[in-house]
Amino acid sequence: MATRSQAREAVIGLLYAYDSGNYEIRKMAVEILEEKKIRNKQQVFALELFDGIVTRLEDLDTQIAKYLKDWDFRKLGGMERAILRLGAYEILYSQTDKPVVINEAVELAKSYGEEMAPKLINGILDSLGR
Repeated sequence: MATRSQAREAVIGLLYAYDSGNYEIRKMAVEILEEKKIRNKQQVFALELFDGIVTRLEDLDTQIAKYLKDWDFRKLGGMERAILRLGAYEILYSQTDKPVVINEAVELAKSYGEEMAPKLINGILDSLGR
């Protein structure tokens, strides 16, 4: 059985594809999650995250941009944007404890982001969570 961490990892992949212009990715999301062995409750969790983020994308980007110092949100890497959107969504719209959300996002940034991504993501999400 997949973990919530694995579900979040899949969600950032879906978000990356969506942000890259594949607006039809949702139609393939269940199949993609199945391939990654993300099923049952974790699949529902992943799809709820993806759908919630896409629905609130503009608001999330606005909230994140408030905490970017001397950076343009659109100039961040695609994976960093995906991770920030996921973390911001969970902080603002879910019941998950903020330290858990931030830790999960930092771990994703270590695996998928640029060298400075973990520090950047930690700082932004920590500020957003206050």
